Amino acid sequence: MMKMKHLAALCGFILLDLVVFTAARPQTGSEQKCKSGPVDLVFLIDSSRSVRPHEFETMRKFMIDILDTLDIGPNATRVGVVQYSSQVRSEFSLKTHSKLEAMVKNINQIVPLAQGTMTGLAIKYVMDLAFTAEEGDRPKVPNVAVIVTDGRPQDRVAEVAAEAREKGIEIYAVGVARADMASLRAMASPPFEDHVFLVESFDLIHQFGLQFQDKLCGVDLCLESDHGCDHMCESSPGSYHCLCLPGFTLNDDGKTCAAVDLCAEGKHNCEQVCISSPGSFTCDCNRGYKLNDDKRTCSTIDLCTEGKHDCEQICVSSPGVFTCDCNDGYTLNEDKKTCTPIDLCTEGKHDCEQICISAPGVFTCDCNKGFKLNKDKKTCTNMDLCKTVEHGCEHQCVSTPGSYYCVCPDSQPLQEDGKSCGACKSANIDLVLLIDGSKSVRPQNFELVKQFVNQVVDSLDVSAHGTRVGLVQYSSRVRTEFPLNMYHSAEEIKAAVMKVDYMEKGTMTGLALKHMLEYSFSEAEGARPANRHIPRIGLVFTDGRSQDDITEYAKQAKEAGITMYAVGVGKAVEDELREIASEPVEKHFHYTTDFMAISNIAENLKLNVCPEESQGEIEVKDPCACESLVEFQQATMSSLEQLTHKHILSNFNHH
Repeated sequence: MMKMKHLAALCGFILLDLVVFTAARPQTGSEQKCKSGPVDLVFLIDSSRSVRPHEFETMRKFMIDILDTLDIGPNATRVGVVQYSSQVRSEFSLKTHSKLEAMVKNINQIVPLAQGTMTGLAIKYVMDLAFTAEEGDRPKVPNVAVIVTDGRPQDRVAEVAAEAREKGIEIYAVGVARADMASLRAMASPPFEDHVFLVESFDLIHQFGLQFQDKLCGVDLCLESDHGCDHMCESSPGSYHCLCLPGFTLNDDGKTCAAVDLCAEGKHNCEQVCISSPGSFTCDCNRGYKLNDDKRTCSTIDLCTEGKHDCEQICVSSPGVFTCDCNDGYTLNEDKKTCTPIDLCTEGKHDCEQICISAPGVFTCDCNKGFKLNKDKKTCTNMDLCKTVEHGCEHQCVSTPGSYYCVCPDSQPLQEDGKSCGACKSANIDLVLLIDGSKSVRPQNFELVKQFVNQVVDSLDVSAHGTRVGLVQYSSRVRTEFPLNMYHSAEEIKAAVMKVDYMEKGTMTGLALKHMLEYSFSEAEGARPANRHIPRIGLVFTDGRSQDDITEYAKQAKEAGITMYAVGVGKAVEDELREIASEPVEKHFHYTTDFMAISNIAENLKLNVCPEESQGEIEVKDPCACESLVEFQQATMSSLEQLTHKHILSNFNHH
């Protein structure tokens, strides 16, 4: 509103100047100037070829005489001048001059462009550049543009002028001679009777102010009259009008104000409750809800989630309140908070033949010792089959739940028929080798690893009914090169090993152990059934630290009855190798610093099973004439020590 006051005042200054245009220029003393608040004023003058030189001089004097009536200064009125024709040129900006004398000198030096009439382009220039902070425009200070033109614009002005007015620029359009009234009205600010002027010639341009001289620098009717405004009074030349404070609207009487109730008018975005204040509103929520950070939407107050309850088991939330409930198999007590388990066994609500085992709200059946639970999960059957069937075991029958198996003396192996006993325990095992194919191994060393695998295979009695061998390579992923049931001779296995492609990526030893445990020793991939008691042996070969955790799957492998060997070379981590190896660790863990030495490990690593030892133990010599495993360990470590001092150091010195 204050901005409009300043603009009206400035209009008065401009018009007053034109009243005295044909007279001698007034003195510049402060007593001659009509004081106003700060104003940023830009003249936009048409210098097209249709403006004759003497007419341009009249326009030049027109500007100087107006400036002479203004209170020029950096904190009062700032002035800029822009001329235009087919192009736009700023003669000086709002920040260029702070004194009248400098402005007058600059105006007298203006050279007309003398081209077309691109008024729309000029208005856009003033809007985008002249009234910017960089050019001296001040915030919260009225912006006024006075356009003086003598012809019809050669471009579109209505849209750009509307945009300028929308940005707060008050536009006065002064047309001379050939100017088009429709174009002037399209440019000027409303009301047109105050902002549009059309005179017949440049010599009559002073008439710009004659019509309104009685309204200029006149009486402030808001101060001098009983205006009757309820809130605020705003003066305009020769008149006034009433205004209301923010949040209020002017009534039809033009004086009194009524509060704007945005809630009642539905002009709010509260999700639940709208609380009105004049021209504004605040939001609130219904009981059981709380206002969100956006101050508009509501969220349920969930006492259960916030832990503001005393339910023993289940809290059931509703807005702002809660109720308690119990898990399945429990009943809610009279306090409506705690729960008691439902014991169906004690209540006799079961149909178990022998033993009822209670859990809250449910039960399971079991059987007495020597009996097994039938498929109906209720009745029981005597499970000592060795005493009830013709088992045919040569030496001893061992009952299992619903079945049985035969066993032989420690020094005699069970034959293929599963009943008779042989003279000497054969060296039959299921062996899965996990070899490290990471990029740190390098291709030439990977060939040595494959030779190591084949050396191990050479020491075994490979056949469909004897020892079975499977191979898994791992890096960042795991790949089964061939399962236990693919090859049945050492020659086939060795040929397949030499065709294995080097993966060359990371070192995911834990993932490889998981794969071995879940797939490699499955019956689907050729592992013999557990009731055959064929030893299962896993051998891990690696040259570096695992990039994943090995602890869980190394533990599970040993718990599954798999005897684990760990062979490390180079940068392999001893702690990881020991964690993989079975007990006693010293008998199942081997390490060397160089790939060239792994063949020596293979020579000493005999994976046959001795009659005197547990499943998966190692043997140096004939499986029917086993010697002490301590002797094997001493031999292996002695060989490695000799190899380290002789072969590896010698090889190092050669390099």
